[in-house]
Amino acid sequence: MKKITTVVLGIILFAAFASGASAKEAAGDSKAGKPGAMAVRVVNWSATVKAIDYVQKTVVLVDETGREVSVDAKKARNLDQVLVGDKVNIKFVEELVVSVKKSDAPPRAGVTRTVRLAPKGKMPGGIITHTAQIQANVEDIDYGKRTVTLKGPAGNIRTYKVSKEVKRLKDIKKGDQVVLDITQALALDVVKP
Repeated sequence: MKKITTVVLGIILFAAFASGASAKEAAGDSKAGKPGAMAVRVVNWSATVKAIDYVQKTVVLVDETGREVSVDAKKARNLDQVLVGDKVNIKFVEELVVSVKKSDAPPRAGVTRTVRLAPKGKMPGGIITHTAQIQANVEDIDYGKRTVTLKGPAGNIRTYKVSKEVKRLKDIKKGDQVVLDITQALALDVVKP
């Protein structure tokens, strides 16, 4: 968990600070408050069931471009309801909110996950959500070089380059806390053609 948190923190902070193209200043921030950003990504994908192996619990899906994907369905409920020709709709949503606040609290990380599956006997489907909050303390900041050094929950210290797209960098001070709220949701349903 410690290594995963470190990797996730690094990737997310890099994405949040380096790719301001899809990040927007958080709507709730006032001019007097600390800076923040929010980015949302939505991916929709539909495919048709091309083949099913009920023994090995695998499904081959093909989309309208002809791209084939083999899916491990060992944890799927109601796989016996799926037939060749059925349509699979998948929607993936990811939201990242970065905010800065005054804090002298130690950095921390927390994760919650929910899974809701279709009832037994119905067509397969469900929603999986994964929410994480990671906090890191600002150890140092160089406004000229546009870098911020953060200490994560595992005690790791890393320096990140901050994109020029990020406004109000001078409002962030040593001792502030960067808070990352990451929510990912995956919805899947299988429908008859």
